[in-house]
Amino acid sequence: MAKVTTGYKDHIAFVTLNRPDKHNALDEEMIAAIIAAGQEVAASDARAVVLSGSGKSFCAGMDMAALAGLAQRDVQTWLMERTHEDANDFQEVAMVWRRVPVPVIAAIHGACFGGGLQLALGADIRIAHPEAQLSVMEMKWGLVPDMGGMALLPGLVRPDVLRRLTYTAEKVEAPQALDWGLVSETAASPLTRAIEMAAGITAQSPSAIRAAKRLIAYAESGAPQADVLLRESAEQAELIGKPDQMQAVARQLQKPRAGES
Repeated sequence: MAKVTTGYKDHIAFVTLNRPDKHNALDEEMIAAIIAAGQEVAASDARAVVLSGSGKSFCAGMDMAALAGLAQRDVQTWLMERTHEDANDFQEVAMVWRRVPVPVIAAIHGACFGGGLQLALGADIRIAHPEAQLSVMEMKWGLVPDMGGMALLPGLVRPDVLRRLTYTAEKVEAPQALDWGLVSETAASPLTRAIEMAAGITAQSPSAIRAAKRLIAYAESGAPQADVLLRESAEQAELIGKPDQMQAVARQLQKPRAGES
């Protein structure tokens, strides 16, 4: 049975973690499958991605048996080698979704711990069930977040919250996670809401959506204000008057105006 499945419908890519008996805990095979799924989706014509987990949880983090096996190897080799641009294999589990050129929405339920949380952080938007639990859990095992967490968390939560989550390894309920910025919203059915949101995104101009993701990533990179303003102009210049933009304008003009029947 495939540990990660990928399917496509109505311009939406559906990527599902599929190790339900282990709460979708990550082992080497699953890590490779997640990265491969991200690369496949990036090369597809999908306009949005819904990332979810089968069974009772989104992802409970690293499979500790797999981690114990990895600890027997040359740590310097498998941690320090950059296998995917600026990331190693473990970090690419999260970062590959930032490299996917279209919006990625994570639907979170049950446990979202450690590496599972960092995987979710790679998504553009996170929708969680109100009873979902999230945790930066590495400290529980005498470790620090090392799957992209420290590249992504500082842009989402306050410095004191980042420290609290990292130092304590405490489990946080979804409403608290929402307040702190770990998730975007809560929903009784995260998957249904994620699909609904993805459908709305696919209805937008595909070239503008891709440009927006590139532009946001550039703005978040710490580039000087002048460079960000110049990049805004450059991206806009590639959109104005092109077929996708003209179709977007036509769709808006076809809609009834306020007050009209």
